[in-house]
Amino acid sequence: MRIRRLAAPLAIITALTAGFTAAEAQTTLSAEVQATVTHGDNTPLWLNANRYGLSSLSTDNGYVRAALTHSMEEDSLKDLAFGYGADVAVAHHFTSTVIVQQLYGEARWHKGVLTIGSKEQPVELRNQLLSSGAQTLGCNARPWPGVRVALPQYWEVPGTKGWLAIKGNLSYGIQTDDQWQKDFTAKTTKYTEHTYVHTKAGYLRFGKEHCTVALELGLEMGCQFGGKSHQFNNGTETIVENDESPKAFIHAFVPAGFDSGEGDYKNKEGNHLGNYLVRVSIDKPAYHLAIYGDHFFEDSSQMLFFEYDGYGEGEEWNDWKYSRWFLYRLKDMMLGAEIRLKKQRWVNDIVAEYIYSKHQSGALYHDRTPSLSDHFGGCDDYYNHYIHPGWQHWGQVAGNPLYRSPLYNHDQRVAVENNRFVAWHLALSGQPTAQLYYRLMATWQKGFGSYELPTPKPVCNSYLMAEARYAFPHSSPLRHWTVTAAVALDHGQWTGNNVGTQLTLRRTMSLSKRDR
Repeated sequence: MRIRRLAAPLAIITALTAGFTAAEAQTTLSAEVQATVTHGDNTPLWLNANRYGLSSLSTDNGYVRAALTHSMEEDSLKDLAFGYGADVAVAHHFTSTVIVQQLYGEARWHKGVLTIGSKEQPVELRNQLLSSGAQTLGCNARPWPGVRVALPQYWEVPGTKGWLAIKGNLSYGIQTDDQWQKDFTAKTTKYTEHTYVHTKAGYLRFGKEHCTVALELGLEMGCQFGGKSHQFNNGTETIVENDESPKAFIHAFVPAGFDSGEGDYKNKEGNHLGNYLVRVSIDKPAYHLAIYGDHFFEDSSQMLFFEYDGYGEGEEWNDWKYSRWFLYRLKDMMLGAEIRLKKQRWVNDIVAEYIYSKHQSGALYHDRTPSLSDHFGGCDDYYNHYIHPGWQHWGQVAGNPLYRSPLYNHDQRVAVENNRFVAWHLALSGQPTAQLYYRLMATWQKGFGSYELPTPKPVCNSYLMAEARYAFPHSSPLRHWTVTAAVALDHGQWTGNNVGTQLTLRRTMSLSKRDR
Protein backbone atom coordinates (compact mmCIF):
# COMPACT_ATOMS: atom_id res chain seq x y z
CA MET A 1 0.00 0.00 0.00
CA ARG A 2 2.01 2.96 -1.26
CA ILE A 3 1.53 6.41 0.24
CA ARG A 4 -0.14 7.70 -2.93
CA ARG A 5 -2.97 5.16 -2.45
CA LEU A 6 -4.19 6.82 0.74
CA ALA A 7 -6.74 9.16 -0.88
CA ALA A 8 -9.56 6.62 -1.04
CA PRO A 9 -9.13 5.32 2.55
CA LEU A 10 -9.03 8.90 3.83
CA ALA A 11 -12.30 9.66 2.11
CA ILE A 12 -13.84 6.59 3.74
CA ILE A 13 -12.60 7.68 7.18
CA THR A 14 -14.03 11.17 6.75
CA ALA A 15 -17.38 9.77 5.69
CA LEU A 16 -17.51 7.30 8.56
CA THR A 17 -16.79 9.82 11.28
CA ALA A 18 -18.38 12.97 9.91
CA GLY A 19 -21.75 11.33 9.49
CA PHE A 20 -22.46 11.03 13.20
CA THR A 21 -24.37 13.91 14.71
CA ALA A 22 -25.99 12.13 17.63
CA ALA A 23 -25.02 9.09 19.67
CA GLU A 24 -24.90 7.57 23.07
CA ALA A 25 -22.94 9.21 25.84
CA GLN A 26 -19.37 8.13 26.64
CA THR A 27 -18.88 6.65 23.16
CA THR A 28 -15.94 7.21 20.84
CA LEU A 29 -15.69 6.53 17.13
CA SER A 30 -12.28 6.33 15.50
CA ALA A 31 -10.97 5.42 12.08
CA GLU A 32 -7.38 4.96 10.99
CA VAL A 33 -5.34 4.24 7.90
CA GLN A 34 -1.72 3.12 7.97
CA ALA A 35 0.84 2.43 5.25
CA THR A 36 4.32 0.93 5.71
CA VAL A 37 6.95 0.78 2.98
CA THR A 38 10.24 -1.04 3.55
CA HIS A 39 13.41 -1.69 1.62
CA GLY A 40 14.98 -4.95 2.77
CA ASP A 41 13.92 -8.38 3.97
CA ASN A 42 11.25 -7.44 6.53
CA THR A 43 9.47 -4.54 8.16
CA PRO A 44 11.91 -3.06 10.72
CA LEU A 45 11.37 -4.42 14.21
CA TRP A 46 10.07 -1.28 15.91
CA LEU A 47 7.58 -0.61 13.10
CA ASN A 48 6.20 -4.12 13.67
CA ALA A 49 6.59 -5.00 17.34
CA ASN A 50 4.45 -4.20 20.40
CA ARG A 51 1.38 -3.23 18.35
CA TYR A 52 -0.93 -5.99 19.60
CA GLY A 53 -0.20 -8.01 16.47
CA LEU A 54 -1.81 -5.48 14.13
CA SER A 55 1.34 -5.33 12.03
CA SER A 56 3.15 -7.21 9.30
CA LEU A 57 6.65 -8.27 8.28
CA SER A 58 5.83 -7.79 4.59
CA THR A 59 7.84 -4.97 3.07
CA ASP A 60 4.73 -3.29 1.61
CA ASN A 61 1.75 -3.40 3.97
CA GLY A 62 -1.05 -1.36 5.45
CA TYR A 63 -4.60 -1.33 6.76
CA VAL A 64 -7.80 0.65 7.16
CA ARG A 65 -9.26 0.37 10.65
CA ALA A 66 -12.44 1.49 12.37
CA ALA A 67 -13.42 1.22 16.04
CA LEU A 68 -16.44 2.06 18.15
CA THR A 69 -15.87 2.01 21.92
CA HIS A 70 -17.94 2.81 24.97
CA SER A 71 -15.64 3.41 27.92
CA MET A 72 -16.40 2.89 31.59
CA GLU A 73 -13.93 5.61 32.58
CA GLU A 74 -16.50 8.38 32.34
CA ASP A 75 -18.67 6.44 34.79
CA SER A 76 -15.88 6.36 37.38
CA LEU A 77 -18.16 7.71 40.11
CA LYS A 78 -20.75 4.99 39.60
CA ASP A 79 -20.66 1.64 41.42
CA LEU A 80 -21.89 -0.19 38.30
CA ALA A 81 -20.74 0.65 34.77
CA PHE A 82 -20.73 -1.03 31.36
CA GLY A 83 -18.52 -0.78 28.32
CA TYR A 84 -18.03 -2.35 24.92
CA GLY A 85 -15.81 -2.15 21.88
CA ALA A 86 -15.70 -3.25 18.24
CA ASP A 87 -12.43 -2.76 16.37
CA VAL A 88 -12.04 -4.13 12.83
CA ALA A 89 -9.31 -3.70 10.21
CA VAL A 90 -9.07 -4.55 6.52
CA ALA A 91 -5.40 -5.24 5.85
CA HIS A 92 -3.00 -5.55 2.93
CA HIS A 93 -0.17 -8.12 3.13
CA PHE A 94 -1.00 -9.19 6.70
CA THR A 95 -1.51 -12.74 8.00
CA SER A 96 -5.22 -12.25 7.24
CA THR A 97 -7.20 -9.70 5.25
CA VAL A 98 -10.11 -9.00 7.61
CA ILE A 99 -8.99 -8.70 11.22
CA VAL A 100 -11.34 -8.47 14.18
CA GLN A 101 -8.78 -6.88 16.46
CA GLN A 102 -11.12 -6.25 19.38
CA LEU A 103 -14.70 -7.26 20.11
CA TYR A 104 -15.75 -7.20 23.73
CA GLY A 105 -18.27 -6.26 26.36
CA GLU A 106 -17.36 -5.48 29.96
CA ALA A 107 -18.88 -4.52 33.27
CA ARG A 108 -17.39 -2.93 36.37
CA TRP A 109 -18.83 -3.28 39.86
CA HIS A 110 -17.01 -1.03 42.31
CA LYS A 111 -13.35 -1.83 41.45
CA GLY A 112 -13.80 -5.29 39.88
CA VAL A 113 -14.07 -5.65 36.08
CA LEU A 114 -15.45 -8.53 34.00
CA THR A 115 -14.49 -8.58 30.31
CA ILE A 116 -15.89 -11.01 27.74
CA GLY A 117 -14.34 -11.10 24.26
CA SER A 118 -10.99 -9.97 22.88
CA LYS A 119 -9.56 -6.69 24.15
CA GLU A 120 -6.10 -5.14 24.11
CA GLN A 121 -4.92 -5.09 27.74
CA PRO A 122 -2.19 -2.70 28.93
CA VAL A 123 1.26 -3.82 30.04
CA GLU A 124 1.86 -3.55 33.79
CA LEU A 125 4.71 -1.83 35.69
CA ARG A 126 6.49 -0.68 32.51
CA ASN A 127 6.29 2.23 30.11
CA GLN A 128 4.43 0.56 27.25
CA LEU A 129 5.54 3.10 24.63
CA LEU A 130 9.24 3.06 25.52
CA SER A 131 9.98 -0.39 26.99
CA SER A 132 11.22 -3.24 24.81
CA GLY A 133 8.21 -5.17 26.09
CA ALA A 134 6.87 -7.43 28.82
CA GLN A 135 8.20 -10.99 28.97
CA THR A 136 4.93 -12.85 29.59
CA LEU A 137 1.82 -10.67 29.29
CA GLY A 138 3.01 -8.38 26.52
CA CYS A 139 1.42 -6.30 23.75
CA ASN A 140 3.20 -7.89 20.77
CA ALA A 141 0.54 -10.42 19.66
CA ARG A 142 -3.15 -10.18 18.82
CA PRO A 143 -5.46 -10.49 21.82
CA TRP A 144 -7.33 -13.79 22.06
CA PRO A 145 -11.03 -13.96 22.95
CA GLY A 146 -11.92 -15.14 26.42
CA VAL A 147 -13.31 -14.28 29.83
CA ARG A 148 -11.27 -12.07 32.15
CA VAL A 149 -11.86 -10.86 35.70
CA ALA A 150 -9.62 -8.15 37.03
CA LEU A 151 -8.91 -5.68 39.77
CA PRO A 152 -7.19 -3.24 37.36
CA GLN A 153 -6.43 -0.48 39.87
CA TYR A 154 -4.73 -0.91 43.23
CA TRP A 155 -7.16 -1.60 46.06
CA GLU A 156 -5.94 -0.53 49.50
CA VAL A 157 -6.12 -3.41 51.97
CA PRO A 158 -8.29 -2.45 54.95
CA GLY A 159 -6.41 -1.86 58.18
CA THR A 160 -3.12 -0.92 56.49
CA LYS A 161 -3.90 2.82 56.22
CA GLY A 162 -3.07 2.68 52.51
CA TRP A 163 0.43 1.25 52.97
CA LEU A 164 -0.51 -2.07 51.31
CA ALA A 165 -2.53 -2.35 48.11
CA ILE A 166 -3.22 -5.18 45.66
CA LYS A 167 -4.40 -5.63 42.08
CA GLY A 168 -4.49 -8.49 39.60
CA ASN A 169 -6.31 -10.36 36.87
CA LEU A 170 -7.27 -13.87 35.75
CA SER A 171 -8.47 -15.06 32.35
CA TYR A 172 -9.30 -18.09 30.21
CA GLY A 173 -9.36 -17.80 26.43
CA ILE A 174 -8.72 -19.62 23.18
CA GLN A 175 -6.30 -18.97 20.33
CA THR A 176 -7.75 -18.09 16.92
CA ASP A 177 -4.74 -18.85 14.70
CA ASP A 178 -5.57 -22.48 13.75
CA GLN A 179 -5.74 -21.81 10.01
CA TRP A 180 -2.63 -19.64 10.08
CA GLN A 181 -0.68 -22.46 11.75
CA LYS A 182 -1.86 -24.94 9.12
CA ASP A 183 -0.89 -22.61 6.28
CA PHE A 184 2.46 -21.63 7.82
CA THR A 185 3.54 -25.21 8.53
CA ALA A 186 1.95 -26.62 5.35
CA LYS A 187 0.95 -29.46 7.69
CA THR A 188 4.55 -30.73 7.73
CA THR A 189 5.71 -29.57 11.17
CA LYS A 190 4.06 -29.44 14.60
CA TYR A 191 0.94 -27.35 15.10
CA THR A 192 -2.01 -27.33 17.52
CA GLU A 193 -5.66 -26.52 16.92
CA HIS A 194 -8.08 -24.93 19.40
CA THR A 195 -5.40 -24.17 22.01
CA TYR A 196 -6.79 -22.83 25.29
CA VAL A 197 -4.92 -20.06 27.10
CA HIS A 198 -4.96 -19.19 30.79
CA THR A 199 -3.30 -16.12 32.27
CA LYS A 200 -3.12 -14.69 35.76
CA ALA A 201 -1.23 -11.93 37.49
CA GLY A 202 -1.03 -10.42 40.96
CA TYR A 203 0.70 -7.27 42.21
CA LEU A 204 1.45 -5.85 45.66
CA ARG A 205 2.27 -2.23 46.40
CA PHE A 206 3.99 -1.26 49.63
CA GLY A 207 3.62 2.47 50.13
CA LYS A 208 0.76 4.91 49.88
CA GLU A 209 -0.39 6.24 46.53
CA HIS A 210 1.71 9.27 45.52
CA CYS A 211 4.12 8.72 48.41
CA THR A 212 7.82 9.46 47.93
CA VAL A 213 9.02 5.83 47.84
CA ALA A 214 7.00 2.76 46.86
CA LEU A 215 7.85 -0.90 46.32
CA GLU A 216 5.84 -3.08 43.92
CA LEU A 217 6.06 -6.85 43.53
CA GLY A 218 4.37 -8.84 40.81
CA LEU A 219 3.91 -12.34 39.45
CA GLU A 220 2.60 -12.91 35.90
CA MET A 221 1.87 -16.38 34.50
CA GLY A 222 0.51 -17.95 31.35
CA CYS A 223 -0.45 -21.47 30.31
CA GLN A 224 -1.45 -23.11 27.01
CA PHE A 225 -3.43 -26.33 27.28
CA GLY A 226 -6.05 -28.48 25.59
CA GLY A 227 -6.60 -28.57 21.86
CA LYS A 228 -5.56 -31.12 19.26
CA SER A 229 -1.82 -31.37 18.54
CA HIS A 230 -0.51 -32.56 15.20
CA GLN A 231 3.05 -33.89 15.33
CA PHE A 232 5.19 -35.14 12.45
CA ASN A 233 8.10 -37.58 12.43
CA ASN A 234 9.67 -38.54 9.08
CA GLY A 235 6.46 -37.64 7.30
CA THR A 236 4.24 -39.61 9.68
CA GLU A 237 1.56 -37.59 11.46
CA THR A 238 0.54 -38.28 15.05
CA ILE A 239 -2.52 -36.59 16.52
CA VAL A 240 -2.63 -35.99 20.27
CA GLU A 241 -5.98 -35.16 21.87
CA ASN A 242 -5.06 -33.01 24.86
CA ASP A 243 -7.28 -32.95 27.93
CA GLU A 244 -10.07 -30.36 27.84
CA SER A 245 -12.04 -31.55 30.86
CA PRO A 246 -12.74 -29.31 33.87
CA LYS A 247 -9.66 -30.89 35.48
CA ALA A 248 -7.47 -29.45 32.69
CA PHE A 249 -8.74 -25.94 33.46
CA ILE A 250 -7.88 -26.49 37.14
CA HIS A 251 -4.39 -27.77 36.23
CA ALA A 252 -3.85 -24.65 34.15
CA PHE A 253 -4.66 -22.50 37.18
CA VAL A 254 -2.67 -24.60 39.68
CA PRO A 255 0.11 -26.40 37.73
CA ALA A 256 -0.48 -30.15 38.11
CA GLY A 257 -1.22 -33.30 36.14
CA PHE A 258 0.73 -34.33 33.04
CA ASP A 259 0.37 -34.30 29.25
CA SER A 260 -0.74 -37.25 27.16
CA GLY A 261 1.94 -39.80 26.28
CA GLU A 262 4.60 -38.63 28.75
CA GLY A 263 5.29 -42.08 30.20
CA ASP A 264 7.64 -42.25 33.18
CA TYR A 265 8.80 -38.65 32.86
CA LYS A 266 5.82 -36.52 33.78
CA ASN A 267 5.82 -32.75 33.61
CA LYS A 268 2.96 -30.47 34.52
CA GLU A 269 0.04 -30.45 32.09
CA GLY A 270 0.26 -27.71 29.48
CA ASN A 271 2.85 -25.08 28.62
CA HIS A 272 3.44 -23.06 31.80
CA LEU A 273 5.57 -19.91 31.91
CA GLY A 274 5.76 -16.61 33.71
CA ASN A 275 7.89 -13.93 35.29
CA TYR A 276 8.56 -12.20 38.59
CA LEU A 277 8.52 -8.40 38.78
CA VAL A 278 9.91 -5.93 41.25
CA ARG A 279 9.86 -2.14 40.93
CA VAL A 280 11.03 0.61 43.27
CA SER A 281 9.66 4.09 42.56
CA ILE A 282 10.86 7.44 43.87
CA ASP A 283 8.49 10.35 43.32
CA LYS A 284 9.80 13.93 43.64
CA PRO A 285 8.30 17.27 42.50
CA ALA A 286 10.74 17.47 39.56
CA TYR A 287 11.02 13.82 38.54
CA HIS A 288 9.71 10.27 38.96
CA LEU A 289 12.35 7.52 39.00
CA ALA A 290 11.53 3.81 38.69
CA ILE A 291 14.03 0.96 38.85
CA TYR A 292 12.69 -2.49 37.99
CA GLY A 293 13.70 -6.09 37.53
CA ASP A 294 11.95 -8.90 35.66
CA HIS A 295 12.90 -12.59 35.82
CA PHE A 296 11.34 -14.93 33.25
CA PHE A 297 10.79 -18.66 33.89
CA GLU A 298 9.59 -21.46 31.63
CA ASP A 299 9.16 -24.17 34.27
CA SER A 300 9.85 -24.90 37.94
CA SER A 301 13.65 -24.85 37.61
CA GLN A 302 13.75 -21.08 37.09
CA MET A 303 10.55 -20.37 39.00
CA LEU A 304 11.67 -21.99 42.25
CA PHE A 305 15.46 -22.12 41.61
CA PHE A 306 15.65 -25.67 42.96
CA GLU A 307 14.57 -29.14 41.92
CA TYR A 308 14.36 -32.49 43.64
CA ASP A 309 17.43 -34.67 42.97
CA GLY A 310 17.15 -37.50 45.52
CA TYR A 311 15.92 -40.44 43.45
CA GLY A 312 16.86 -44.03 44.20
CA GLU A 313 18.69 -46.57 42.08
CA GLY A 314 17.80 -49.83 40.36
CA GLU A 315 14.12 -50.64 40.72
CA GLU A 316 13.70 -47.49 42.85
CA TRP A 317 15.13 -45.16 40.20
CA ASN A 318 11.84 -43.24 39.90
CA ASP A 319 11.10 -43.00 43.65
CA TRP A 320 11.91 -40.17 46.06
CA LYS A 321 14.47 -41.67 48.48
CA TYR A 322 16.75 -38.93 49.79
CA SER A 323 16.56 -35.31 50.92
CA ARG A 324 18.66 -33.88 48.10
CA TRP A 325 18.00 -30.87 45.90
CA PHE A 326 19.63 -29.22 42.92
CA LEU A 327 19.97 -25.41 43.09
CA TYR A 328 19.83 -23.15 40.03
CA ARG A 329 21.40 -19.75 39.55
CA LEU A 330 19.54 -16.50 38.90
CA LYS A 331 21.04 -15.23 35.65
CA ASP A 332 18.22 -14.59 33.16
CA MET A 333 16.59 -11.23 33.79
CA MET A 334 15.52 -7.84 32.54
CA LEU A 335 16.89 -4.86 34.47
CA GLY A 336 15.44 -1.46 33.68
CA ALA A 337 15.17 2.13 34.79
CA GLU A 338 12.82 4.95 33.83
CA ILE A 339 13.08 8.61 34.73
CA ARG A 340 10.19 10.93 33.99
CA LEU A 341 11.13 14.61 34.08
CA LYS A 342 7.97 16.42 35.13
CA LYS A 343 9.11 19.96 34.32
CA GLN A 344 10.79 19.27 30.98
CA ARG A 345 9.11 19.18 27.60
CA TRP A 346 11.72 18.41 24.95
CA VAL A 347 12.93 15.28 26.77
CA ASN A 348 10.55 14.21 29.51
CA ASP A 349 10.84 10.40 29.68
CA ILE A 350 13.87 8.10 29.38
CA VAL A 351 13.91 4.28 29.62
CA ALA A 352 16.98 2.02 29.65
CA GLU A 353 16.85 -1.80 29.80
CA TYR A 354 19.25 -4.72 29.85
CA ILE A 355 17.96 -8.20 28.93
CA TYR A 356 19.82 -11.50 29.41
CA SER A 357 18.24 -14.84 28.43
CA LYS A 358 21.23 -17.10 27.70
CA HIS A 359 21.18 -19.31 30.81
CA GLN A 360 17.75 -21.04 30.71
CA SER A 361 18.70 -23.30 33.68
CA GLY A 362 21.87 -24.40 31.89
CA ALA A 363 22.79 -26.08 28.64
CA LEU A 364 22.39 -29.67 29.84
CA TYR A 365 19.15 -31.52 30.56
CA HIS A 366 19.25 -34.92 32.25
CA ASP A 367 16.43 -36.92 33.79
CA ARG A 368 16.85 -39.79 36.26
CA THR A 369 17.34 -43.27 34.77
CA PRO A 370 17.74 -46.77 36.28
CA SER A 371 21.52 -46.40 35.97
CA LEU A 372 21.93 -42.68 36.80
CA SER A 373 19.74 -41.03 39.44
CA ASP A 374 20.92 -37.45 38.88
CA HIS A 375 18.15 -35.15 37.72
CA PHE A 376 18.46 -31.52 36.65
CA GLY A 377 16.40 -29.53 34.20
CA GLY A 378 18.24 -27.30 31.76
CA CYS A 379 17.62 -26.24 28.15
CA ASP A 380 14.36 -24.53 29.13
CA ASP A 381 13.85 -23.32 25.54
CA TYR A 382 11.97 -20.12 26.34
CA TYR A 383 8.58 -19.56 24.64
CA ASN A 384 8.61 -23.09 23.12
CA HIS A 385 6.85 -26.35 23.97
CA TYR A 386 7.05 -29.84 22.53
CA ILE A 387 3.24 -30.24 22.26
CA HIS A 388 1.69 -26.78 22.21
CA PRO A 389 2.50 -24.01 19.69
CA GLY A 390 4.62 -22.01 22.14
CA TRP A 391 3.96 -18.56 23.60
CA GLN A 392 2.81 -16.96 20.36
CA HIS A 393 -0.38 -15.99 18.56
CA TRP A 394 -0.67 -15.54 14.79
CA GLY A 395 3.12 -15.92 14.52
CA GLN A 396 4.00 -13.11 16.94
CA VAL A 397 5.40 -13.91 20.38
CA ALA A 398 2.95 -12.96 23.12
CA GLY A 399 5.77 -11.57 25.27
CA ASN A 400 8.91 -9.58 24.47
CA PRO A 401 9.58 -9.21 20.71
CA LEU A 402 13.35 -9.49 21.15
CA TYR A 403 12.64 -13.23 21.35
CA ARG A 404 12.38 -13.61 17.58
CA SER A 405 8.82 -14.44 16.51
CA PRO A 406 7.95 -17.52 14.42
CA LEU A 407 6.87 -15.24 11.55
CA TYR A 408 10.56 -14.74 10.74
CA ASN A 409 11.18 -18.48 10.25
CA HIS A 410 11.84 -19.95 6.82
CA ASP A 411 11.62 -23.61 7.86
CA GLN A 412 7.82 -23.74 8.40
CA ARG A 413 8.22 -24.24 12.16
CA VAL A 414 5.95 -22.48 14.66
CA ALA A 415 8.81 -21.99 17.09
CA VAL A 416 10.93 -19.25 18.63
CA GLU A 417 14.26 -20.30 17.14
CA ASN A 418 16.30 -17.43 18.59
CA ASN A 419 15.63 -17.14 22.31
CA ARG A 420 19.13 -16.89 23.82
CA PHE A 421 20.51 -13.36 23.68
CA VAL A 422 21.90 -10.32 25.44
CA ALA A 423 20.37 -6.93 24.62
CA TRP A 424 20.59 -3.27 25.56
CA HIS A 425 17.65 -0.99 24.93
CA LEU A 426 17.38 2.80 25.22
CA ALA A 427 14.33 4.95 24.47
CA LEU A 428 13.24 8.50 25.16
CA SER A 429 10.29 10.72 24.41
CA GLY A 430 9.22 14.31 24.62
CA GLN A 431 6.31 16.65 24.00
CA PRO A 432 7.66 20.03 22.88
CA THR A 433 4.13 21.38 22.36
CA ALA A 434 0.64 20.34 23.38
CA GLN A 435 0.11 18.90 19.88
CA LEU A 436 3.51 17.33 19.13
CA TYR A 437 4.85 14.13 20.71
CA TYR A 438 7.88 12.10 19.66
CA ARG A 439 9.80 9.01 20.74
CA LEU A 440 13.20 7.54 19.82
CA MET A 441 14.16 3.89 20.32
CA ALA A 442 17.54 2.17 19.92
CA THR A 443 18.28 -1.49 20.67
CA TRP A 444 21.41 -3.61 20.31
CA GLN A 445 21.13 -7.39 20.53
CA LYS A 446 23.65 -10.23 20.46
CA GLY A 447 21.95 -13.53 19.72
CA PHE A 448 23.02 -17.16 20.08
CA GLY A 449 20.02 -18.98 18.60
CA SER A 450 18.66 -21.61 20.97
CA TYR A 451 20.13 -24.65 22.70
CA GLU A 452 18.36 -26.80 20.08
CA LEU A 453 19.51 -24.69 17.11
CA PRO A 454 22.58 -22.68 18.17
CA THR A 455 24.06 -20.19 15.73
CA PRO A 456 27.56 -21.05 14.40
CA LYS A 457 28.73 -17.77 15.91
CA PRO A 458 27.01 -14.95 17.78
CA VAL A 459 24.79 -12.73 15.63
CA CYS A 460 24.54 -9.00 16.37
CA ASN A 461 21.62 -6.80 15.40
CA SER A 462 20.70 -3.15 15.86
CA TYR A 463 17.19 -1.66 15.74
CA LEU A 464 16.46 2.08 15.52
CA MET A 465 13.24 4.05 15.24
CA ALA A 466 12.20 7.71 15.27
CA GLU A 467 8.49 8.53 15.48
CA ALA A 468 6.54 11.79 15.73
CA ARG A 469 2.81 12.31 16.30
CA TYR A 470 0.94 15.55 15.70
CA ALA A 471 -2.63 16.13 16.94
CA PHE A 472 -4.30 19.13 15.34
CA PRO A 473 -5.50 21.73 17.89
CA HIS A 474 -9.17 22.13 18.83
CA SER A 475 -9.34 25.44 16.98
CA SER A 476 -8.32 23.81 13.70
CA PRO A 477 -10.81 22.49 11.11
CA LEU A 478 -8.77 19.25 11.36
CA ARG A 479 -9.18 19.09 15.14
CA HIS A 480 -10.25 15.42 15.07
CA TRP A 481 -7.16 14.30 13.14
CA THR A 482 -3.82 12.89 14.30
CA VAL A 483 -0.84 12.24 12.02
CA THR A 484 1.96 9.86 13.01
CA ALA A 485 5.11 9.37 10.94
CA ALA A 486 7.98 7.01 11.70
CA VAL A 487 11.22 5.84 10.14
CA ALA A 488 13.12 2.76 11.33
CA LEU A 489 16.25 0.75 10.59
CA ASP A 490 17.36 -2.83 11.28
CA HIS A 491 20.93 -3.95 10.72
CA GLY A 492 22.18 -7.52 11.15
CA GLN A 493 21.30 -11.14 10.45
CA TRP A 494 18.75 -11.65 13.24
CA THR A 495 15.93 -9.91 11.35
CA GLY A 496 17.75 -8.77 8.20
CA ASN A 497 18.89 -5.36 6.95
CA ASN A 498 15.79 -3.20 6.64
CA VAL A 499 14.89 0.46 6.25
CA GLY A 500 11.24 1.46 6.48
CA THR A 501 8.82 4.34 6.78
CA GLN A 502 5.34 4.30 8.25
CA LEU A 503 2.54 6.84 8.04
CA THR A 504 -0.63 6.65 10.16
CA LEU A 505 -3.62 8.98 9.86
CA ARG A 506 -6.28 8.78 12.54
CA ARG A 507 -9.59 10.55 13.04
CA THR A 508 -11.26 10.33 16.45
CA MET A 509 -14.55 11.77 17.59
CA SER A 510 -16.06 11.72 21.04
CA LEU A 511 -19.77 11.07 20.69
CA SER A 512 -20.56 11.98 24.28
CA LYS A 513 -23.37 14.50 24.40
CA ARG A 514 -21.45 16.74 26.73
CA ASP A 515 -18.43 16.79 24.38
CA ARG A 516 -20.26 17.57 21.15
